[in-house]
Amino acid sequence: MGNFGEDLRMERISRGIALEDITAVTKISPRYLEALEQEEFRLLPGGILNKGIVRGYASAVGLDQSDWTERFLKAYAASGQMVEEERDWLEFASNVGKARIQRSEAMENRLRWIGVILLVLVVAMGACLAVRYYGLRAGWWPTLLPMRMG
Repeated sequence: MGNFGEDLRMERISRGIALEDITAVTKISPRYLEALEQEEFRLLPGGILNKGIVRGYASAVGLDQSDWTERFLKAYAASGQMVEEERDWLEFASNVGKARIQRSEAMENRLRWIGVILLVLVVAMGACLAVRYYGLRAGWWPTLLPMRMG
């Protein structure tokens, strides 16, 4: 595997897509797209915007956005061009995303358990009604109940 920028450029060229086409679709400045391909990360706007640029580029070219975003972050960190504030900001943004995913998964898990409990209750109620119905038809249901004194 080559470096990030070269691989990105080769993917774009192999699909026959010009930088101008990506700019037209994503509205991302051509200088940012060129900076990505040349791995001149310090020319990018910084922070979370960098990830958005990579996602837009990958989407316009037809690549997996999350895979290329991860590759970008690794290349950016390895390049030594990332300042400490950007590291902190990217870590914060990553943690926010993870927290949202965890909340979503927790809600799905709760809903799944609520569904299971409701299904068990419906089946139990249906079984009780079926036993009562067949007990009344067969005549043994009244023998289960205590006699009324009155």
